[in-house]
Amino acid sequence: MKITKEEVLHVANLARLDVDKVLIDKFAAQIGTILEYVDTLNRVDTKEVTPTSHAIFLTNAFRDDDERQSFDSDSVLSNAPEKEDGNFIVPKVINS
Repeated sequence: MKITKEEVLHVANLARLDVDKVLIDKFAAQIGTILEYVDTLNRVDTKEVTPTSHAIFLTNAFRDDDERQSFDSDSVLSNAPEKEDGNFIVPKVINS
């Protein structure tokens, strides 16, 4: 589909874009190529294809929110390289 310079300028004006006059021909050709591809896709027979809202089917993996026994602090800190007063000691990551 051929796009004219005037159409490119019109769309740019609607989008409030300042288009470099040197690039208008290039943009027209690129937009024309994109529209030709879309036209090719429109010719594909999709009668037997079920409509979808997403490319892959996703299901939520929710679990019941069951109350469970928490870990005691001694076992949690047992593998810590450094600890002090029941807390992990970590390197400073934010300079003030």
